[in-house]
Amino acid sequence: MTYVANTTADQQAMLEAIGVEAVETLFNVVPEAARFPRLNLPRPLSEMEALAELARMAEANVDAHHYLWFLGAGAYNHFVPSVVPQLQMRSEFYTAYTPYQPEASQGTLQAIFEYQSMLAELTGMAVVNASHYDGATALAEAAIMSVNAARGNRPKILVSPNVHPQYREVMRTYLQGTPFTVTGDENPAHDLDALKEMLDEKTACLIVQSPNFFGELEAVDRLAEAVHAAGALFIMHIDPISLGLFKPPSHYGADIVTGEGQSLGNNLNFGGPYLGIFATTQKLIRKMPGRVVGQTTDTNGRRGYVLTLSTREQHIRREKATSNICTNQGLVALGAAIYLAAMGKQGLRRVAELCYHKAHYTAAEIDKLNGYAVINQRPFFKEFVVRCPKPALKIAQQLNQQKILPGYVLSRRFPDRPHDLLVCVTEMNSKAQIDRLVTALSEAA
Repeated sequence: MTYVANTTADQQAMLEAIGVEAVETLFNVVPEAARFPRLNLPRPLSEMEALAELARMAEANVDAHHYLWFLGAGAYNHFVPSVVPQLQMRSEFYTAYTPYQPEASQGTLQAIFEYQSMLAELTGMAVVNASHYDGATALAEAAIMSVNAARGNRPKILVSPNVHPQYREVMRTYLQGTPFTVTGDENPAHDLDALKEMLDEKTACLIVQSPNFFGELEAVDRLAEAVHAAGALFIMHIDPISLGLFKPPSHYGADIVTGEGQSLGNNLNFGGPYLGIFATTQKLIRKMPGRVVGQTTDTNGRRGYVLTLSTREQHIRREKATSNICTNQGLVALGAAIYLAAMGKQGLRRVAELCYHKAHYTAAEIDKLNGYAVINQRPFFKEFVVRCPKPALKIAQQLNQQKILPGYVLSRRFPDRPHDLLVCVTEMNSKAQIDRLVTALSEAA
């Protein structure tokens, strides 16, 4: 496609072809007063003035560089090594869209292949696809895959109330207008034993998040056996950083694994773009949405990469597609691959250990404060719930004035929990920052 503007001769030729004398005639249907309205715009700025104005506007944002950041709830402030953006922004990756022409996109295809391979090793699953928009859409696609795997004969999707509330909303949005129902999370008190009691011949899957939305590690040992005994699939949503320290979901018999990959070398970015991790077993690979890049050899024995499976509506008949909207976040997946390669097994384990120990130090110090209590009932990873002596929103507002974001105010999603604060601690929080948070909470009580 050329971006050279049409010449006057080009325009005249086109006008003659359609029998019009002037370009203005094409706009006769637009009222004259509306064709060139006067806009109340400020005076023109030089580049230097415009950059200064944009910098001033950016300073109005609350960000992790200027605030002490203990906010998580699905988006996490992890360190991004400089090698990640440096390689991500190489022109061969940064300008590429999607590898529809495999012969011209070997670098992009190899990057996706490496991403898939490392995520497969991290999750312990047989196959990982090229990624989705974000963790929420990956989870919704997993729910749809489970009902498709049962050929629509199992319309019930069972989900734990401890799954991220926004993920559950996205899943219901996906499924609106279908005969499939999402249930199990109506009662916040539903634990895994209660969910097991709800398994029946109509259940397509059971969805559990671990660490769950409240940071706790769910007791998923032997849960898959109960799910499989009912003929359903077991779906686990994970935090990939936690897998540097804890057993992979394959160890617990998961059939489908999803996760939010933002933690892997991607900044907070005010909510996106993020990365949807999606993995499954060899048995279910042909039911999986999205696409898979494989490695092969050409007729001369040279290694190459190809789109092995691509069951999207763009590639096959719409009615045969496993998904009609899924796509992959190629550049973000590339960042995750670079991050994992740069960190290595020991580096990822170290990050996970720092998160775990710093979070537990913070929880212990807050629990000592008068009026505060850490109320998690199960082991937690990097997030925990604090019950405050007065509404958590008021305490958060007081700390905001000191440029501290103490956590996620749970009453925003759970009105019956006005005193609860979800605190997140990562490797980015120093001991001095943690001690300042504890002091500020004490003063705000």
